[in-house]
Amino acid sequence: MSKLTQILLVAGALVIVGGAIFLMTWDIPAPSETVTKTLSNDRFPA
Repeated sequence: MSKLTQILLVAGALVIVGGAIFLMTWDIPAPSETVTKTLSNDRFPA
């Protein structure tokens, strides 16, 4: 392999590993929107 190919492969591997670590440690906030829905009594058996 040429030197340039090796450098590109190492750089690509570092980007992939770094992205995976970032996604594993990123604290994504949970949705905080309140949902209110009225259910009619006709949907439930008596």
